[in-house]
Amino acid sequence: MKFEQTQVMHSPTLNTVLMVEKTMQEAKEIIKISELKRRLPKKIMHSTILQILDYLQESGKILITTKGVVWIYRSPEELDRFKQGGLEI
Repeated sequence: MKFEQTQVMHSPTLNTVLMVEKTMQEAKEIIKISELKRRLPKKIMHSTILQILDYLQESGKILITTKGVVWIYRSPEELDRFKQGGLEI
C-alpha cells in the first residue's frame, strides 16, 4: 500500500493581512520586503508575507518593483480632495 503526501497551502488570517496593509500605509515610501518584515509588530513566515503581497498587488493597493514595495491605493475621499485642488483647463 502506498500513501501520497499532499501539502495544504496555508492561508493568512484577515488580521495578518490587515497588519501588513497598515504597516505598508504607514511606511509612505518604497521599502524592501526584509524591512517590511522588521516593521511588522508580529513575525510572519516569508511565504505568508509573499502571499499577502501578491493579493495586495492584484487588488491594486501596492506596487511591487525591483527596489521594493510601495503603497499606492487612494481612497475615493482622498481622490475627491485631489480633484478639488486640481487645475482646471
